[in-house]
Amino acid sequence: MISAATLAVLAIGLVAGVLGAILGLGGGVVVVPALEFVLPHFGRDISIAQAVAISQIGVLAVGLSGAASYLRQGLVRARTGYLLSPYTIVGGAAGSFLGLVLPARVVATVFAALLLYSAYNLLRGLKRVDAEREPSRLVPPAMTFAGVMSGLLGIGGGTVQVPVLNLMAGVPIRQAIATSTFIMGLTAVGNALVYQAGGLLDLPLAGAVALGVLIGARAGAGLQSRIPAAQLKLFFSLLLIFTALQLLWKYWVHL
Repeated sequence: MISAATLAVLAIGLVAGVLGAILGLGGGVVVVPALEFVLPHFGRDISIAQAVAISQIGVLAVGLSGAASYLRQGLVRARTGYLLSPYTIVGGAAGSFLGLVLPARVVATVFAALLLYSAYNLLRGLKRVDAEREPSRLVPPAMTFAGVMSGLLGIGGGTVQVPVLNLMAGVPIRQAIATSTFIMGLTAVGNALVYQAGGLLDLPLAGAVALGVLIGARAGAGLQSRIPAAQLKLFFSLLLIFTALQLLWKYWVHL
């Protein structure tokens, strides 16, 4: 018989998959805090490191499912993805090792700071018209940093990758989201292997998250094309701010 905790995790994965595919997030900004905040109500307490490990499987699922849909729609910049993915894979492995040793408060604080900074960048560019332009030289190191954050925080790297691709590489927001989804699937494989080797990956919960994410991602990829670009940026930013405030409250105020 399926437990209530497993059903809750499945629901978390479903919501994460929809939002992840729509916004190019990988779903980690939903999965990590939701696992920490929801599971205790069902008698399961997990650490943020365990939540990050489980989220890596969700990121892999949304990357595979969402990218397949975006490839069919012709939105993925495949050449850009293949050129930048080595930076995120190396960064992801480094970030995953950090996630095994850093204190939970440090991980949560870095997570919150990253989310707030990404939201600021997107809100600043909200009225900017998407247009092709020459990529900045800072794109490779920024994508490596995205990989580190994906491994450390289980977020897929989309919170950094989407703003980098859109604001620094000149990729229109829809294609930036699609390409980010493509890259995050490649990065999540190595990240998940590191956490599995570290003994933090709960496979039954990860499987439930992945199933929900796979179902939600297919729906989210279809909805993305119907939402105006400005609304995508605004909704993305508000979600990041809300999640950051939740984490700061838990680890600095409500101890």
